[in-house]
Amino acid sequence: MKILLKLNSVIGLVLSIVPPVLFFFGKMEMSPMKLWMGIGMLAWMVTAPFWINKKGNNEQSSMDNFQ
Repeated sequence: MKILLKLNSVIGLVLSIVPPVLFFFGKMEMSPMKLWMGIGMLAWMVTAPFWINKKGNNEQSSMDNFQ
C-alpha cells in the first residue's frame, strides 16, 4: 500500500512540474496547464501525508536524538 501511495505522490509531483515547463516552451496552453497542475496538486496533497515523516519500526525521529 505504501508503494502505491509513493507512486501516486511522484505522479502528482510530475503533473505539477512538467506542465509549466511545457507551457514555457510553448507546447501547452494555459488552460490545460492549470488543469493538470491542479490534478497533480490534489494527487500530492491527498497521498503524501500518509507516508512522509512516518517512523518505521527501528527508526527514531531526529528530535529523539536530542533527548
